[in-house]
Amino acid sequence: MTKQSRAYIAALASVLLWSTAATAFKISLRELHFTQLLFIASVVSLLALGFLLAIQGKLKLLSHTSPAQYAQSAMAAFLNPFAYYLVLLKAYSILPAQIAQPLNYTWPIVLVLLAALILKQRLNKYHLIALVVSFSGVFVISTQGNLANYHIENPLGVFLAAGSSILWALFWIINMKDKRNEIIKLFYNFLFGSVYTGIAVFIFSDFHFVLSTSIYAAIYVGLFEMGFTFALWLIALQLSDTASKISNLVFLSPFMSLIFIHFILGETLYYTTYIGIVLIITGIIIQQMASKSKSRIKE
Repeated sequence: MTKQSRAYIAALASVLLWSTAATAFKISLRELHFTQLLFIASVVSLLALGFLLAIQGKLKLLSHTSPAQYAQSAMAAFLNPFAYYLVLLKAYSILPAQIAQPLNYTWPIVLVLLAALILKQRLNKYHLIALVVSFSGVFVISTQGNLANYHIENPLGVFLAAGSSILWALFWIINMKDKRNEIIKLFYNFLFGSVYTGIAVFIFSDFHFVLSTSIYAAIYVGLFEMGFTFALWLIALQLSDTASKISNLVFLSPFMSLIFIHFILGETLYYTTYIGIVLIITGIIIQQMASKSKSRIKE
């Protein structure tokens, strides 16, 4: 088996696992407060990343962290996992999974917009077209099958699900400036994130947990939405000849997610969900093509 073939297998496995996250969120939220879900998942992810560092012989790198890097991790952790997942999981607690999942998928478009505002990167007309196309998808999905009435069924949920993409994009911008080992950075993110989330559970809920399907689902989220799967995706990137050969596989995730949502959660899928996902992904593809074209011009 070639190196690139192994990259495709690792990437597809990552996408498959990420596609189950929306279903796991909803199962966990049946009995857990969204802060409890995030706390359990964050601690599990912290332990999983610590395990990965141990088997890689990199635990000693944790001590090679400067005060400035601790501060950087503390700030990044406030965005992700703390604020990002709190907002996203609250959205999942009040929206059908088929609505919350694709609305959160607008983050690549939001990332380009924030990069223009924060990093002063220039936008062209294709970026603006991508923005319009993707956010028309957001509107279509938010109607929950009532497109003819032009009515958003749950404005708060839609705002939270789409707004979480802003927090994720901000995290990526901050993360790009931190040149440390990716798993080391994630370990500290979840270390600080577990502290932040623990405080949130103390304020808004409690630490009374009873073993149940929801608890197991929260553990699953920690392992396969936040922990091991990210490392698997890093392996895919390292094995692949170029990142572009596997990056587009991520577009399979929202469609694969609908399969789990329908057959496990039993949600009846709205026709507007399909239309909206296609529009969002079309916008992302337009944005990527515009960015690649801009790079070739600079070369």
